[in-house]
Amino acid sequence: MTSYRLIDSPLGAMLLRAQDNFLTGVYFEGQKYYPAGAVPGVVPESAARLFDEAARQIAAYFDGSLEAFSVPVRLIGTSFQMRVWEALRTIAFGETLSYGDLAGQLGLPHGHARAVGGAVGRNPLSVIVPCHRVLGAAGDLTGYGGRHDRKRALLRLEATPRRRAADHAAVRARVRVNSVARCSSPWTRRPRLRRGWWRPCRQPPAFAPRPRRRCT
Repeated sequence: MTSYRLIDSPLGAMLLRAQDNFLTGVYFEGQKYYPAGAVPGVVPESAARLFDEAARQIAAYFDGSLEAFSVPVRLIGTSFQMRVWEALRTIAFGETLSYGDLAGQLGLPHGHARAVGGAVGRNPLSVIVPCHRVLGAAGDLTGYGGRHDRKRALLRLEATPRRRAADHAAVRARVRVNSVARCSSPWTRRPRLRRGWWRPCRQPPAFAPRPRRRCT
């Protein structure tokens, strides 16, 4: 039995399709190859639980708290399409690949990039199977059935955590360099540890000057 449910997302309504307790389709509204005649309605309890979990994971993906999906899926297509779609699932979050590179990864000549692009465009599980991570040879947004503005938004969403991590790494590197520079002198003082207390980067010598003897 095939069941459908519509959910909301920041990029518009999405149609979920389930068969035999597996998610078999995720389509943006108006997407190319959108299932004709799909009518959401009352669904079995098992399909409802699957839809609930899929909706939760998709929402977590869009709010930046999820990078890899674990909802059970089933891909249905030709043997060639299945090979391409399985290869799409190996592209990591925040990474991109060209159609020619994807063809090479499948052991195909570079000239098969167009055929690979056709299979990518027919991916039935948008976002979950990340066909949006495949770009043209020049980095252009081609071959995406869900509209280029959505593809651009998805790539921007995935680039944000990577950019934030790179910024944090750069800040940590600058802090390390500045710390070494401040401590180049043995008597350079560190930032205040406690109110009214300071300490040098290195401890002073372990001897103290002999007190002067008072004359009587």
